[in-house]
Amino acid sequence: MLSEMSTQQIAVRLPEDVLEQVDSLVERGEFATRTDAVRRGLELLLAMDERERIDAAIIAGYTAHPVTDEEMAWAWKSVRESIAEEPW
Repeated sequence: MLSEMSTQQIAVRLPEDVLEQVDSLVERGEFATRTDAVRRGLELLLAMDERERIDAAIIAGYTAHPVTDEEMAWAWKSVRESIAEEPW
């Protein structure tokens, strides 16, 4: 989020239909201004990119070091024990 950070202004050209949708969000009170809507959209895009990079790193780690049969057996044993401990 852009709280107390220093900011810079940029110019962005948007298709008219996109701008109308942004204006609709502002009119409905979802955002105070067009700027707030665009800023939030960029924040969400950056967060999604970060999640995708983290996911890729996790996949790469598991690909480089696959789970062994012993580890899988331990995991299933742990799951069964956790379920057995539930008070239902």
